[in-house]
Amino acid sequence: MTNTGNKNRIAATRPQGELTLAKFYLTTAIDYVNGEPHLGHAYEKIAADVIARYHRLAGDDTLFLTGTDEHSLNVARRAHEEGISPKELCDRMVAAFKRAWEVLDISYDRFIRTTDEDHIATVKDIVRRIYENGYIYQGTYAGWYCVSCERFLNESDLVDGRCPVHPTRNVEWVEEKNYYFALSKFQERLLQHIQAHPEFVQPETRRNEVLNRIQEGLQDVSISRSTVEWGIPLPIDEKQVVYVWFDALINYVTGAGYVEPERFGYWWPADLHIVGKDITWFHCVIWPAILMAAGLPLPKTVFGHGFINIQGARLSKSAGVVVDPVKLAEEYGSDAVRYYLMREVSFGKDGDFSIPSLRERYNADLANDLGNLLNRTLAMIERFLGGVVRRREVERIGDERDAALVRTAQAAVRAYQERMEALDLSEALAAVWTIVGDANKYIDEKMPWALAKDPARREQLELVMYNLAEALRVVAVLVSPFIPRAARGIWQQLGLEGLPGAATPDEAGLASCREWGWLPDGTQVKKGAPLFPRLEPTPAEDAGAATPAPAVSQAAGGAGAAGKTDKTEEGADLISIEEFARIELRVARVLAAEKVAGADKLLRLEIDLGGERRQIVAGIARFYTPEEMVGKEIVVVANLKPAKLRGIVSEGMLLAATSADGQSLALVTPERPVGPGAKVK
Repeated sequence: MTNTGNKNRIAATRPQGELTLAKFYLTTAIDYVNGEPHLGHAYEKIAADVIARYHRLAGDDTLFLTGTDEHSLNVARRAHEEGISPKELCDRMVAAFKRAWEVLDISYDRFIRTTDEDHIATVKDIVRRIYENGYIYQGTYAGWYCVSCERFLNESDLVDGRCPVHPTRNVEWVEEKNYYFALSKFQERLLQHIQAHPEFVQPETRRNEVLNRIQEGLQDVSISRSTVEWGIPLPIDEKQVVYVWFDALINYVTGAGYVEPERFGYWWPADLHIVGKDITWFHCVIWPAILMAAGLPLPKTVFGHGFINIQGARLSKSAGVVVDPVKLAEEYGSDAVRYYLMREVSFGKDGDFSIPSLRERYNADLANDLGNLLNRTLAMIERFLGGVVRRREVERIGDERDAALVRTAQAAVRAYQERMEALDLSEALAAVWTIVGDANKYIDEKMPWALAKDPARREQLELVMYNLAEALRVVAVLVSPFIPRAARGIWQQLGLEGLPGAATPDEAGLASCREWGWLPDGTQVKKGAPLFPRLEPTPAEDAGAATPAPAVSQAAGGAGAAGKTDKTEEGADLISIEEFARIELRVARVLAAEKVAGADKLLRLEIDLGGERRQIVAGIARFYTPEEMVGKEIVVVANLKPAKLRGIVSEGMLLAATSADGQSLALVTPERPVGPGAKVK
């Protein structure tokens, strides 16, 4: 199980002048169980999980609540259609949601169900309190009702006679006697609270929307149903059940321990509710009014995030636009899905999802940038230092470039914390990637392979490799809320004990990143398999076509698998000795090398083919620097027809071997020097 919640209260504080919290309680919206979890659900839960993990990293005693909303008319109708009880249907669907969150590494502390006994008791007590305080009365409702979102609608709410959220479903006319909550009595109090506490509704666009609607006037709302049996009995009239939205909102105080006064006094009020932008009205108007009526404190912040769309269409079960997050994670890995959604989409705004975009972000950021940095660093530590990292002080033997890497990392840590506190998750990741990018440049500029050739520069080599390992340690801590599996992998390959963020904050948490040099002297690295094997192009990508968007109930449409070829006649793909003899393989010496402008993978090489000077363009820049290439003897195909790459004529092709995972490459070279122009037979 992925639940890694805190069991003890941690009295931790942030550095002077920064936000200080002894506890942090956050919640997500609870999901209807009338359909399987889709990527929209996953996006919200991943974002909440990232925030929860960050607060644990910062030393806060954190409670993370998520769960399911089960007292729904939709659930009752579907259960009837299947010939089972609503509770049986809920049990089955809850298992699907828990499975999805396990696959995606969602580290909730409690999974609440609105059928839980403590929630039923909490709802009944809250209703009684509000009734006794004079804010519930009996009346008659006549109007439109959307079964899909379990919402009463005014005529003015309808768009072409349908619910604006579920335009493919018909609304129903409802007439019944029920009980009302006097929401209108809280209009001025709500306005005053939101205006005095701008952090209460975030982001600003949602706050403005809520304020404008409140100023238009509030109407009392129905809080019970007399024609529905599946629900919590209304304690003041057990012939009716509590309206699903009123019931669902109360889960947040249930989760804080309402039935246990001491525990509830510690955790409530909530620090952060994370909800979709379509339900901010319920959470920013009806919910705080309920709390005011019950005499309970209001939460600190409600954050209404945007939608995940596919080609502009919102993910929706009813509209048939669905991506299965479990299949997606099984195809690309949970870290890839988590990273892509948090990096690609600005939290609070809408974002568009596509498989090609996910693959591109994976290869560029995870495989090329972070994965390559880890692989290069550990390989050089093993090759040049026997796998042992020696701590050397930058101040004693380092130069300006060494100091610059340290400054980059420390600035990134500050920016990361600032952006995380502001819930700017994408920019927090961008801050971390300034360390990754600068560390990769640092390798190219410091050239450890050159330092390793000179015994007199041993300490400088040790400093460079220590700085790279320390940069990776800091990165592992900072990315642990976003890509926890990869963070653990980096940590373990660095040879460190425990887990990033899992120990006390000053050991492996955020505090350990604020000062350079935490990595112990003498650490033995343990290079393992690549964490992010590069994704090879699909047939569609090779042809320059876009991979189709996922269809209903499909995660990726098989986008990650290469197409199979038909079995050919035995021996049909073999060549004769005469055909092979036409290929002219010769040894060449590299005279000069440089990177091709605008191309991350390409090097332009000037070579000597034995009195004949040529240039070739090779896609080896990820694995060899220009400086490494100069003077090497390589094997090239000398009679290949010239071709243009990035506008540069390439007069031949070098030979190299690539590992199966695409993470390493080795040039084909003579065992000992034979001189340029020698033929390979």
